[in-house]
Amino acid sequence: MIACGALAGPIREIVERRTWRLEVHLLPALLHNRPERIAPRVERLARELQELGQNVVVAYADCGTYGALDDVCTRLELGRLAGQHCYDVFARVDRLAGLFAEEPGTYLLTDFLVRTFSRTVLAELGLDRRPELWPDYFAHYRRLVWLAQRFTPELEAEARAIAERFALPLEVLVVGTGSLEDELEALLERAEVRRATSCDAGVARA
Repeated sequence: MIACGALAGPIREIVERRTWRLEVHLLPALLHNRPERIAPRVERLARELQELGQNVVVAYADCGTYGALDDVCTRLELGRLAGQHCYDVFARVDRLAGLFAEEPGTYLLTDFLVRTFSRTVLAELGLDRRPELWPDYFAHYRRLVWLAQRFTPELEAEARAIAERFALPLEVLVVGTGSLEDELEALLERAEVRRATSCDAGVARA
């Protein structure tokens, strides 16, 4: 499984708990700040693994690649997570659509973003050096929603500190990791079906 580093914690927990025989290969979470690099990195690693005889799946949604990742998955016959981004995976597409219908100016946080906000957002956008640019990035937001996979008082405090920085209210939506687990299970099942179909086709040709 080629996975986004931002999903590393929950994916590893699910894989270990379900005792799946699965190698997880993580790509850097900071690729999300340069999404045009995601598809080439996935393709390069996928080809390397396939040359070793591995059956490969991709634990990414589209993640801002605007279809480039789907092109890779189609060419290499790989499955990926459903949805446009990891928020869809955690909260499910229809639930997320409801949040944006209610308030289009919604900024979403995951546990990963809450823990790493200073590095993945402030430093990566240069706001630690140029705080005056904050309104250029965030002035249009009206609320923050934390999609909490694992609610803890410590993470809540960090999420509220981020909301204070935005000067916006924080809403906490405890989503857990059940949707991600369902997506991973479906992804692996589809991969097994493709593998079995490919093997049957090979036998038929022989």
